Amino acid sequence: MKTYSQLPTYEPDQLRMGYWLKTLWPYLMEYRYRVLLALLCLVAAKLASVGMPFLLKYQVDHLSQVNNAVAEDWWLWFPLGLLLAYGAVRFLNVLMGEIRDVLFGRVTERAMRRMSLKLFRHLHSLSLSFHLDRQTGALQRDIERGTNGISFLMRFFVFNIGPTLLELVLVIGLLLANYPPVFALITLIAVVAYVGYSIKMTEWRTRYVRQAAQADSTTHARALDSLLNYETVKYFTAETREANAYDSALADWEQARRKNRLTLFGLNAGQALIITLAMTSMLLFAAYYVVIGRMTLGDFTLVNAFMFQLFLPLNFLGFVYREIKASMANIERMFELLDETPTVADTGQQPLVVNQGKVEFNAVDFAYNAERPILKQLNLTLEAGKTLAVVGSSGAGKSTLTKLLFRFYDVNQGSVLIDGIAIDQVPQQQLRQQLGIVPQESVLFNDTLKNNLLYAKPDASDEELQRVISMAQLDHLLSHAKDGWHTRVGERGLKLSGGEKQRVAIARMLLKKPAIMVFDEATSSLDSHTERGIMDAIRQVSAGHTALIIAHRLSTVVEADNIAVLEDGQIVEQGSHATLMNKRGRYFQLWQMQQEAEK
Repeated sequence: MKTYSQLPTYEPDQLRMGYWLKTLWPYLMEYRYRVLLALLCLVAAKLASVGMPFLLKYQVDHLSQVNNAVAEDWWLWFPLGLLLAYGAVRFLNVLMGEIRDVLFGRVTERAMRRMSLKLFRHLHSLSLSFHLDRQTGALQRDIERGTNGISFLMRFFVFNIGPTLLELVLVIGLLLANYPPVFALITLIAVVAYVGYSIKMTEWRTRYVRQAAQADSTTHARALDSLLNYETVKYFTAETREANAYDSALADWEQARRKNRLTLFGLNAGQALIITLAMTSMLLFAAYYVVIGRMTLGDFTLVNAFMFQLFLPLNFLGFVYREIKASMANIERMFELLDETPTVADTGQQPLVVNQGKVEFNAVDFAYNAERPILKQLNLTLEAGKTLAVVGSSGAGKSTLTKLLFRFYDVNQGSVLIDGIAIDQVPQQQLRQQLGIVPQESVLFNDTLKNNLLYAKPDASDEELQRVISMAQLDHLLSHAKDGWHTRVGERGLKLSGGEKQRVAIARMLLKKPAIMVFDEATSSLDSHTERGIMDAIRQVSAGHTALIIAHRLSTVVEADNIAVLEDGQIVEQGSHATLMNKRGRYFQLWQMQQEAEK
């Protein structure tokens, strides 16, 4: 299984334009009429834009004749209509651009929402092995940049690249039709040189953009990991060490940003030089033609205005191209995530209706990696309505049974059955709806106690909540909490004690009403007094239900209907507590060792 940091990195040419269009096209078509209206507004804005220099020319030519007029007749020469027309066209240019943005804003925002939701669902569909390898901070940062990159690509592909090229064609055509060909020729050469230089330089600096993005993700991942493990940092007085590690990541980020900035300077300087040479050449020729009488002052003004008007979008086109390349580099990770496939395929179609709740592990082989097998031809049966406890030394594979039952992993060989149905033939949602678990460490959401309970059943009534609270013996916690079940539990539930979190987990499982209950070392991290209370609650709530208890301390499972001893991936013996003690086998040895250790 590849770790998140080992996912393949695609080069820009691998991110084919067809792939982007195929991805973005459905979002454009969802609001096709908005997109069409926005395009019409854009065309109107561009037509107004190329019309303004001509209105300015006519004003200058008209005003240049004022010196020949009689002073008292100035109002006859005042170009009121041209000035009003110029103002109206300029306002129309701006207004159409704003309307375009308003119309298309809904399209980009919906695309960002849909892409974020698609990725969020995809991440939840990935297997446990992926999430064990991920770096949450880096992953979150990559998702954020990726969705913003999608918005940028949609907006600028539709409204900047094509329209800018259209405006360039219109300007070159108008210059060629109305003035000597040298102006169109200079413009064409400048455009070709500008675009060629921008593409070449941008391709060269893309790797620095990617390095800066990677350093940014690494920095955020380091900070988030450190803050999530705040208590561990304090336990080991590692504040300085963490600060140094974070500063080291920031130093890499700083260096990557410096390289990015220096290469951007080279790009911008070269673009500015091309634009300056082109504008200077155009104005030199315009001035020459004015002097020899082939052009008027209005024409000189028009050429100057066209140059500003032409190179502004051209300069913006360079910016857009740079940003598109940067966006492609930024969202590579997001598309790699979407390409990531679950190692446990959810292809089951057979419905699962649990009538009895019998669970069978038949000749199961399993290994997280081929070099270290965990389970070896394991055969184990959990009878319906009974409690099965699995005990054994650490590393024997006890908790692995839970992961296989929930299908976080698939067995390498053999099968896991519920009421005779292989769980790999059942949709994972249906399977997990029938299972409830109290894990070794219950991680709660940073929300109220009530909302954490309702996570198991969002539509549960207050009466149902009160019932499971009583069954899980949470009444004492609620009676002493100032806000009752509206008390906030803190990040990962850290405001609660270990025993309180386990009771919340038990109540949450009871609210779900699962057909099969699993307790995965639910008391291993608790003190003896709390452990006895939790085990009393577990015995009470599991009575009459199919229950699997994974336990380390044997004293907690003496009342189980059946106890299986797991060693080196195999069941070495099983039976009731009394039966296994009489056998004086491995269970007896473990019992004796634990009794000695507790003295």
